[in-house]
Amino acid sequence: MRIYDLLDESVVKVGLESIDKEECFEEMIDLLVRDGRITDRAAALEAILQREGQGTTGIGNGIAIPHGKHPSIPKLVAALGVSQEGIEFDAEDNEPAHLVFMLLAKNNEPGPHIQALAEISRLLLIPGFYRKITAAGSPREIMEILSAEE
Repeated sequence: MRIYDLLDESVVKVGLESIDKEECFEEMIDLLVRDGRITDRAAALEAILQREGQGTTGIGNGIAIPHGKHPSIPKLVAALGVSQEGIEFDAEDNEPAHLVFMLLAKNNEPGPHIQALAEISRLLLIPGFYRKITAAGSPREIMEILSAEE
């Protein structure tokens, strides 16, 4: 699975405006709603908040991967956001998130969701990947970086 195939410029945002994770969830879900990838905004938000209630998805080192599952989600969808200021995500290292990958999946289809999480993890291990993505000036540039790395 390629993360590049889950994204396009319409669901990639450089310059997230959120200052905390709840605002970030809404901002990124709105990208998916505007693009028609999800239709039930409330259900998507509920899925993300429910998962977040089990433990923070702020994994540290400036990265967060909020994710959730709900029957209203037709298939795996993703959004990516970059915050220059950083977003408080309650990460274990107490550092704000600058790179946020959001995944939403249908709850009876765990395979694609797990594959996407694994691919994000693989990308984050590539030397310089985080720096390149967070320094990108546009969604197009982020898509080009993803294409080159995958």
